[in-house]
This record gives sequence, structure tokens and C-alpha cells, in this order.
Amino acid sequence: MTQGAGQGPAARTETLRDFRVPAYVHDVPANVMTTEPAPGAENPDAFPEGYTPTERDLPVISRTDPVPAEVPQQAPAPAPAAGEGPGPLFVVGDVHGYLDELIAALQEKGLIDAEGNWAAGTARLWFLGDFTDRGPDGIGVIDLVMRLSAEAAAAGGYCKALMGNHELLLLGAKRFGDTPVNSGAGTATFQAAWLLNGGQKSDMDRLQDVHLQWMSRLDAIEIEDDHLLMHSDTTSYLDYGDSIEAVNDTIRETLTRNDADECWDLFRKFTKRFAFRDEESGPGTVRELLGAFGGSRVVHGHSPIPYLLGQVGAESGSDDSEEGPGRPAVEGPHVYAGGLAIAMDGGVTMAGKLLVQQLPMDI
Repeated sequence: MTQGAGQGPAARTETLRDFRVPAYVHDVPANVMTTEPAPGAENPDAFPEGYTPTERDLPVISRTDPVPAEVPQQAPAPAPAAGEGPGPLFVVGDVHGYLDELIAALQEKGLIDAEGNWAAGTARLWFLGDFTDRGPDGIGVIDLVMRLSAEAAAAGGYCKALMGNHELLLLGAKRFGDTPVNSGAGTATFQAAWLLNGGQKSDMDRLQDVHLQWMSRLDAIEIEDDHLLMHSDTTSYLDYGDSIEAVNDTIRETLTRNDADECWDLFRKFTKRFAFRDEESGPGTVRELLGAFGGSRVVHGHSPIPYLLGQVGAESGSDDSEEGPGRPAVEGPHVYAGGLAIAMDGGVTMAGKLLVQQLPMDI
């Protein structure tokens, strides 16, 4: 196992401006093709069987509240006490570049102090992936997670991270740029997909070899205290092996080969979602993963909780961030699939919340 330390979303092209994507995204060169169009576009029959939308295909709630210039100073929760054996286990949902919100959430749980240093002793902290894109400081998020990994290890705890689809997307954009890749619905490039899915020029400008190495070595799936941790709510992990070790080794080897088409296929599989959402089939799908990899409950990010709840309007270009019918306030993780799955993406890029949760949860 490899130990890792780790702006408005893009939906349909015609509403790209609603996603906090900077102006340069509209200047994509003509030779850069976009990824597959959103389902429901003019020719839905063109999509391959089993097509699963990326975030840009989902309905969008714009985040209109300003990001605070400074994290509010508040009394942190008491740090987990050090003692014999492992400390308490915490998981963090999708961050997407919202560094200030992440710092505030970690402080609230007593995991870091007012200066942003590890304060949780032997506690264990897992990030579920998607550190960059959409938000203002993805590289700052990665730098923080990398630093906390070292500080936590020195204190007898640890801070680790999983691979998300946006790590694959950023790696691909950096490595392959405008190189055409085989796509089930036409020509695509990592660069175009990255831009359409909230890629930030400031992140690319600050991206260093140490960040690339860190992302490429992240595990994809892990088990902790009988919880199966993964980024995406998909069964695609089964395509890469029949054990946790095999999946992680296969994905790492795929990235090492540096083949654009292989990496694109990996990215596309990581964008699949909603595998556990159906009330009838969802529990059985979770059990399939648990049977293969172990654990008694899946914990994932990737799919924002409002979408899993089906409480977000499906109109293209919706930018209403007010709470109310169809605009739920996310206060905590979503437990579903007969209690077998816990969703951790609170939708920080929308009108949601960056979630940090101690496990196990009382259900």
C-alpha cells in the first residue's frame, strides 16, 4: 500500500460560464475536442452503452457565497487523545480546491490547530480524493495534505489519501495535453476534458513534479476498520483486480506505462457513478464490492449528496443556490443502500458543505 498525502463546476457547454470556470476556458483551440456531450443532447443515440456522466453533465447549483479571506477563528474541538493502539478514524469528502473550507472543517474536528498544524495525535485521517479543479486553490490543498501526512506520522497517527477522477484528469492534462484519445463517443483530449470539468490555470501553473509523483502513487481503494474506502460510487474497481492490492497495483502500473488511451479509459471508469443509488439493486451492488474486497460498509465521495437524494432540479443551466424545495442543505454524510453505503461528497462546489466525519457512524 502506498501512503499518500494529498471553480464552478462545468456542466453543459452552453452554460459553462455558470461554473466558476475562468474566461480562458472559452478560448479552447479549435483542434481541441471536448469530451462526450451530455446525455440528453441532440443525438443521445450516439452515446455508448453504459455511458455515465461526468460532473459537467449534472445539474449545477452555483456557489454564490464568497470564500472567506481568512478562516474564522473558532474554538476547535478537543484533539483526540493519544493512547495505545490506533486513534479515531476520520474521512474527508471531495475538496475541489476549497482550501479555506477544508482548514475550517479540520479545525472544527480538532484535527489541526489554529496555525493549521496536525493536532490530533494518533488519529487516522483519510481523504477520499478530488483535491483540485473547480475551487480556487487545488495545489494548496495538496500541499496541506502532504504536510499533514508527515506531521501525523511524527505524532503516531496518519493522514492518507485516495485517487479521485480529478487527480487522473489533472495528471492526464499535464502528461498528454491535446493528444487525441479513443472515446466511445468521438475524439477527446485530456486538456479539453480538464477545462470543461473545472480545471484551473493557477493550479496547472503551480503544478510541480512532487505533486505529479504524489498523485500518481495514490491508492484507489483501501479498507480501514471494516470500512471499504473508495472515491467513486462505481463497480469499475472490479475491472482492475479481485483484491485491494491487485486493484491498486494494476492502476499504478497503468499510470506508469504512460499510455494516453489506457489512462483515458481509467479516467472514464472513475467518472462512473450512482451504482448504489437504486433502492432495489443498490444494496446488492454494494455487497458485490464488499464480497470482493472485504468490509461491511462502503464509504465514498464523487457523487454530490443532493444528486444522490434526487432533490436537485434537472434543468440545464440552473444556477439557483437558494435552499428550499430541490435545494437541500447538506449537514452531514448520506447513509443509503440499506445502510451499506455512506456518501461523503457534501457538494462544496455548490450550496453544500465540505464534510469531515468520524467513523463509525451511529446508524
